[in-house]
Amino acid sequence: MLVGALLALQYNLFWFISELSEPQRKVSLAEAMFLTVLLAFCIFAFVIRRLREARYDVARRIAARIQVRRLKKIASRDALTGLANRRVLLSALTSAVASSSSDGRRHAFFLIDLNNFKRVNDLHGHAIGDRVLQVVANRFRAVARPSDLLVRLGGDEFALLSYDLDRDTARSIGLRFIAALEGEIRIGGRLHDIGASIGVALIPDDGTTSDEIIHNADLAMYRAKGQDQTSLVFFEPPPSHPQQIA
Repeated sequence: MLVGALLALQYNLFWFISELSEPQRKVSLAEAMFLTVLLAFCIFAFVIRRLREARYDVARRIAARIQVRRLKKIASRDALTGLANRRVLLSALTSAVASSSSDGRRHAFFLIDLNNFKRVNDLHGHAIGDRVLQVVANRFRAVARPSDLLVRLGGDEFALLSYDLDRDTARSIGLRFIAALEGEIRIGGRLHDIGASIGVALIPDDGTTSDEIIHNADLAMYRAKGQDQTSLVFFEPPPSHPQQIA
């Protein structure tokens, strides 16, 4: 606007406009062409400005969406291993428990606690322990089914939610996770022998809520820790429990 005002003063456009406002004033061809060019220039400048503003608005919205997606990803991922975190698991487990009662499908929830990991931290420090956890997460990721949800709960605890399976398939998946840790892990020039104790609760056989499934898988996992170095245990209700394991 300031540039336009300066141009108007420079070329005496205000006088020119006042002259055109006289009723008896006739516009010459040159004046008409000049006005047409001036109008076209104003329209062109306005369109260019609007296009720039539109591009800026689009870029700003895209940047905002990217930022929101990035923040959601950060909020749903374990920073150390890149696996999903507890928040994602609780949401998925709640959905799996709710859907299993209506569609008849069965799922399995695994709680995985590493054996001998505390010894790694105590002897070699948490930096080495973190690298061991990253190797473990990569091995688990390699044997998990693409459709299943693998989670790090925190510390040396992991979880797996496996969809649409029976007990035998659940056992095969659990054994694959055990086999994934059979080879020693070499970190910091040392070999680390890490095992796993795995507790399994079947959905909906072993619970009708996510809290119940987690609790029963936890009971099975502690039974596993009381057995051999590495073991897989399914939840079994006490004899008085109305549910029965097939």
